Amino acid sequence: MGRAVDNRGLSIFQRAHRSALRASAVLTAIVLIVGMVRAAWAQLPEINLQVGEGTGDAASILQIMVLFTLITLAPSILVMVTPFTRIVVVLALLRNAMGTQQTPPNTVIVGLALFLSFFVMAPVLSQVNDKALGPYLRKEIPVGEAMALAESPVRGFMLKQTRVKDLALFVTLAKLKPTGVDEIPTYVIVPSFMISELKTAFQIGFVVYIPFLVVDMVVASILMSMGMLMVPPILISLPFKLLLFILADGWNLVFGSIVKSFH
Repeated sequence: MGRAVDNRGLSIFQRAHRSALRASAVLTAIVLIVGMVRAAWAQLPEINLQVGEGTGDAASILQIMVLFTLITLAPSILVMVTPFTRIVVVLALLRNAMGTQQTPPNTVIVGLALFLSFFVMAPVLSQVNDKALGPYLRKEIPVGEAMALAESPVRGFMLKQTRVKDLALFVTLAKLKPTGVDEIPTYVIVPSFMISELKTAFQIGFVVYIPFLVVDMVVASILMSMGMLMVPPILISLPFKLLLFILADGWNLVFGSIVKSFH
């Protein structure tokens, strides 16, 4: 009985000793991490965000706020004023027509749409760089003039792809009476461009859907005539649709048609 009590007391002592060792190790690690953070922080350059009484400091703060706002809205701007909407919708409809569910995955579709958008927008981006960004970085023009010069090529691209009917709709909704295209504000051109892109994307998607729909109908008719009503037609038609897409060099045709639709 005495030995059991001694062993129990010894085990409690060992547990307490291990807990103390762990606590000391954790405290040592915390001290080391705090020391490393303080050392790294001391190496950083000093940043002063104080707002002074002069108008120059306030203007700098406002410019920083505008910059961060534009960075936050960059994905939305990419979707609204570039061919991204048309391309990603066409690729999504193509995947649904083929019946491959999540193949190619969303990441691949978005990546393809992104880089194809950069490819289509390359001439516009080149004009923005030559007329606005380059002179602004060389401090030849102020930021306001640079933004106006950068806006002009983008507006020209959107107006070229926008239908007159869609543009007239938003001009009427905005209750404007412009005498020319140059008098139409950008906030009217952007939604007109987007609905035009959606309409064009669905038109291309309809044309893409037809061959795969024919394959589905033929396979379904054959299965019904054979009495194989319990076999899903999509399971049988999928290999034939993939074979048709490969033999027709589908990716070449799809991407070629998308790029040519912007010219």
